Amino acid sequence: MEQRFLGSTGLRVSELCLGAMTFGRDADEAASHRMLDAFVAAGGTFVDTADVYGHGVSEEILGRWLKGRRRDDLVIATKVFGSMGEAPNASGLSRGHILSAVEASLRRLGTDHIDLYQTHVWDATTPIEETLSTLDTLVTSGKVRYLGASNLSPTQLQKSLFVAREHAWEPYVCVQPLYNLLARTIEWELLPLCAAEGVGVIPWSPLGGGWLSGKYRRGMSSPPAGSRVAERGRARGRGSWHDRDNEETWRVVDAVLAVAEESGRSPAQVALRWLLRQPGVTAPIIGARSVEQLTDNLGAVGWELTDTQARRLTEAGRTAPPYPYDVLHRHRDREPRED
Repeated sequence: MEQRFLGSTGLRVSELCLGAMTFGRDADEAASHRMLDAFVAAGGTFVDTADVYGHGVSEEILGRWLKGRRRDDLVIATKVFGSMGEAPNASGLSRGHILSAVEASLRRLGTDHIDLYQTHVWDATTPIEETLSTLDTLVTSGKVRYLGASNLSPTQLQKSLFVAREHAWEPYVCVQPLYNLLARTIEWELLPLCAAEGVGVIPWSPLGGGWLSGKYRRGMSSPPAGSRVAERGRARGRGSWHDRDNEETWRVVDAVLAVAEESGRSPAQVALRWLLRQPGVTAPIIGARSVEQLTDNLGAVGWELTDTQARRLTEAGRTAPPYPYDVLHRHRDREPRED
């Protein structure tokens, strides 16, 4: 597995990141440890979790696995924001909650530092100066090495970078957005912003909640039994059957299946390979329920799509951007004015 620089930093991470959201939820501790072993054996070094995954259970499972291993061989990422109790200050990005949360995460992980500490979502109730100044003290103290953010709009990311720069505080060096062949709105503004600012991108849900895994085929009238979509039942929302059972989805799924058959790869490997070659993407976060699923996902590295195959996948999932992105896109290739 290749090692890539995280944004403009000197930190190298594996080109796939193992997401630990399933630890303690879909996979028990023994299965989670087997997945970690398999990931490292394949050359993986980058693991992502969050304090709210299982209300700390994911971090605890990862922490017990870390014991006895060379800590500096691994890049451990976790997140802060979500509620860890009923108290008024048990969530958010206030100074008080961040300082309490980082100590709890360090304790559960059984380590003296977190390589990448990420804000899980934007906190509209806390001044960004309070959040960033607190995060800066964590880097200065050595408890945290690098800072990242998840689920930010381009405006929120740009504001955060400006404020950090103004005060000479540690900036966000990567973002963790939703990005896959079925969810590509970050291409309109967030990805170009990250490229311009040297911010790494570690996408979550690279297989679209299972829709790009090969389980779904045109003509189905309901999701496969046992799938995440089936478990949601009639619930609506992102990734639900109601949301995804449409021509746009099936056009992408058809393309993924066709390229998979042509290349002798699994649909999941094709979808991940496409994401790995997108400009600005550092490491997609793969989440698995079992070693078998993880092994299949790991097969996304070590080979390449042809340019024709990549274009076919890209075009299958392309949608017309809304204003003003449509206008900006039409004029983006104009030659710069010479004064």
